[in-house]
Amino acid sequence: MLSIASQIVSDSKRDIFPQAEKSFDSSKRDLLSVLLKANMSTSVPAHQRMSDAELIAQIPTFVLAGHETTSNSTSWALHSLSLHPATQRKLRAELFTLSSENPTMEELNSLPYLECVVRETLRVHGPVAFMDRIATQDDVLPLSRPYIDKAGKSHDTFPIRKGQIIHMSILAFNRDTEIWGPDAGEFRPERWENVPSAAGAIPGMPHPNLFSFFAGQTNCIGYRFSLVEMKALLFTLIRAFEFEPAVPKSSIGHGAGFIHSPIYLDEPERGSTLPMILKPVNKQEY
Repeated sequence: MLSIASQIVSDSKRDIFPQAEKSFDSSKRDLLSVLLKANMSTSVPAHQRMSDAELIAQIPTFVLAGHETTSNSTSWALHSLSLHPATQRKLRAELFTLSSENPTMEELNSLPYLECVVRETLRVHGPVAFMDRIATQDDVLPLSRPYIDKAGKSHDTFPIRKGQIIHMSILAFNRDTEIWGPDAGEFRPERWENVPSAAGAIPGMPHPNLFSFFAGQTNCIGYRFSLVEMKALLFTLIRAFEFEPAVPKSSIGHGAGFIHSPIYLDEPERGSTLPMILKPVNKQEY
């Protein structure tokens, strides 16, 4: 990916160079172009500019954090809605309550059932399955319940040593039956109309009750933008098409890797794949 990123930066710099001496204008620019033009502007002090290596290192972040997560979350939302036609119809009916085909962020955020569908998708099919953190100092974690070690001794805390890697499963937390109930593994957007008290008691979440954007000071800085992107995509797609599964539910699984993309289990060599049947929506029904 770094070799591709290097070529992208080189090509973009060549395109931007004729304008670099002009005053910086960020209008109508993609994120990388804005970054490059600002970096090449003579009005930016040399000590504030990024090196080529630093610029290239941004590309994987743009792709993985800014594109793959939202696109895969939207794919999982469409998959879930295709398996639950009544939920899909309910969502579509709400979306058609807006007369505009280009709603504002405020209008999208005003749709309660769309919010429920997005949250439930991120809970059941979070695009990132796990997160690792490295301890910067020795610490002790309190536990909600004691555990018994190999020697038969009970412990209600867990020691963490500086330099240890802590592997945390986002998916396990979001599907924990003790938090979400016995149907935690099922897609049911209505659960967000009455959030379980166990989920409401968890502090530090940027998006309440969900671990999908992680927590604390190192949570996802772009989660608000990602949510609006996902809502805008669903608004356009669900109003235009009816989605039906093209293969049995059991034939779709989660791909291995950092990003949890859908794959067609009968043909895993195809990589990220989600077969689906699309039909034009009869808008007169709504």
